[in-house]
Amino acid sequence: MEPFDTAIAKKLIEGSLGLKLDDLYSEFSEPIAAASVAQVHKATRKSDGKVVAVKVIRPGVRNRFDKDLETFYAASALLERNFPAAKRLRPTAVTDMLAQSAKIEMDLRLEAAAFSEMGENIANDEGFRVPEVDWLLTGRDCLTMDWVDGIKMSDIEGMKKAGIDLKALSVTLIQSFLRHTLRDGFFHADMHPGNLFVGNDGTIIAVDMGIAGRLGKKERRFLAEILYGFITSDYLRVAEVHFEAGYVPKHHDVNSFAQAIRAIGEPIHGQPAESLSMAKLLTLLFEVTELFDMEARPELLLLQKTMVVVEGVARTLDPAFNMWKSAEPVVGDWIAKNLGPVGILSDAREGLHAMHSLARQLPDLAQRAELLSEEINNTASNGFKLDQSTIEAIGKAEARHSRMGHLALWVIAGLLAYWVFFQN
Repeated sequence: MEPFDTAIAKKLIEGSLGLKLDDLYSEFSEPIAAASVAQVHKATRKSDGKVVAVKVIRPGVRNRFDKDLETFYAASALLERNFPAAKRLRPTAVTDMLAQSAKIEMDLRLEAAAFSEMGENIANDEGFRVPEVDWLLTGRDCLTMDWVDGIKMSDIEGMKKAGIDLKALSVTLIQSFLRHTLRDGFFHADMHPGNLFVGNDGTIIAVDMGIAGRLGKKERRFLAEILYGFITSDYLRVAEVHFEAGYVPKHHDVNSFAQAIRAIGEPIHGQPAESLSMAKLLTLLFEVTELFDMEARPELLLLQKTMVVVEGVARTLDPAFNMWKSAEPVVGDWIAKNLGPVGILSDAREGLHAMHSLARQLPDLAQRAELLSEEINNTASNGFKLDQSTIEAIGKAEARHSRMGHLALWVIAGLLAYWVFFQN
């Protein structure tokens, strides 16, 4: 998109931080990149002379998003009301998810928090990093972070000239994404090529974390088992996981669903690597969902979208990229650690922690139970009693309804008399 005026950006920064821009940066460039939500400036931090990137929110963008979301809600309600087949896609629930994501994206402090969290999660990982945030120069409307020197992942020729191994890079990209998703339950959900840079050493540097996704431990287990089931052709287990997760209603037959899953999985395994697409898998699954009354899962929408985008980026790096072969080590390792003996011990520790927390609350719970028991006994012995103010309020309400009832009868009688008169 076209950038907005630098003078406006400076005012937004000063308003957000409550300080003069000249006291914060010794140099501040014209916009170097502009998108729908914000634009980025290159600056030099005054405190230490370090070069940083300053992201500034686009003026008026929050109101524009609100209006767009109103349109989304209107369209969703129209679909659900007039097209019964669309109800299982849950358009209103999907719009709710998009609205929440947009609210987070409109506050750059929350994006800074996402960078910070991911930075902690991947501190010991190789091949993937995110820029560090300067919290003192970050507010609702501006975000200051490390300047990234690297080649955009969309610049294939530039990476080739720099001697980057594109095949290895594609594997690192998909494995990093799966590791973040399964191990951490927190992933960058906007990993298109414009948000990915590559350093001279081949490290992937991700920017723009306005959109991030989360998965709970239960959802991560379901995802890992479904992916691993497709990788190993264990279609019955894939079907069972769908039932355990509640994705397929219980009244359906698990073996019939496993048959449908096999019809999806077998053709994929029979194709060459360049045809093994996550997008194709999700499309085929979508076609099967209607047969088994499966509803859309808004909480998985960001994950599914990002999986397709990341795989697409990997294929631009390596047209023969094999999603399943690259995913197997990460998914298999997660399953071994979390569903094997180590995982059982971890679950047991969590169970003990929950029991300890419950034990600490037992005295309070016991006291509440005793008070409730006394109240029930008193009610059983003496009957249910109302205090005087409640009785008076009920009496006034009844009187009001009675007067309205009499008035309604007089109106009806008058209308009847009027009708009879003109009939005669």
